[in-house]
Amino acid sequence: MRALRTPDERFRDLPGYAFEPHYVDVPSGDDIALRIHYIDEGPRDGEVVLLLHGEPSWAYLYRNVIPVLTAAGLRVIAPDLVGFGRSDKPTEREDYTYQRHVDWMLGFMEAIDLQRVTLFCQDWGGLIGLRLVGEEPHRFERVAAGNTFLPTGDQPMPEAFFAWRTFSQTVPVLPIGFIVKSGCAREVTPEIMAAYDAPFPDESYKSGARAFPALVPASPEDPACEPNRRAWKTLESFERPFVTLFADSDPITRGADRVLQARIPGAKGQEHRTLERTGHFLQEDDGEALGRYLVDFVKRNPPVAAR
Repeated sequence: MRALRTPDERFRDLPGYAFEPHYVDVPSGDDIALRIHYIDEGPRDGEVVLLLHGEPSWAYLYRNVIPVLTAAGLRVIAPDLVGFGRSDKPTEREDYTYQRHVDWMLGFMEAIDLQRVTLFCQDWGGLIGLRLVGEEPHRFERVAAGNTFLPTGDQPMPEAFFAWRTFSQTVPVLPIGFIVKSGCAREVTPEIMAAYDAPFPDESYKSGARAFPALVPASPEDPACEPNRRAWKTLESFERPFVTLFADSDPITRGADRVLQARIPGAKGQEHRTLERTGHFLQEDDGEALGRYLVDFVKRNPPVAAR
């Protein structure tokens, strides 16, 4: 496996982003270690909130969420998935599998010893994060899901997903910033679009972003289906607090919140929210509101030991 590392100068003076970088190495599943970048903000003794981004964004997506959480006394960990942001980017599409992404994030959690965390996951952050909850439920004190699901290939996918997958696999230049803008319900300036483009100097850095849409298990024969089915068995007995914070204008994940609420016991009695005037990237559309909802979720559900 060979991996690229985006030059640091690409991340200088990005609007609204002044977080100190942190790094940890995890096994690649091949013959090298991969460096994962993460944001670590807030008091060291605060309850930990883990923020997982999706496709094709990076931790920049959470720049307006993080200050709201830290102001409430929470410690925030926001990694860049392998292939994104300031994390290493394996160069070959074949280097990326659903299982490897799960293993890489589990390796990250183990490397910095994340326990009893509150998870917020969106898009592929949920496909990975909900798998982790299903496989390592003891690590999670609370879970909040936004515009995401855990597909098993047994349910029909919306046409919007297949249109996106075809586009992502056929467009000559994958326009990262434009994709984020297109998934928002509010204005995204050229400067913000450029910040989402920053991790990808050219197409050779985008193998991870190209791979993700094709890795979604959209048919029952997909290799990720059975592990996801097993994870669902755990989720269907997960009684710790679980809340959905979905957008009102996302054609790809619309309705998935109701399924999560119905199938996961911890969702019962929670104050599920729909954020108004927000699209697929609800963190970009209204990060401050999302942050307030997460703070409220944590405060309303004290740790098990405190109940």
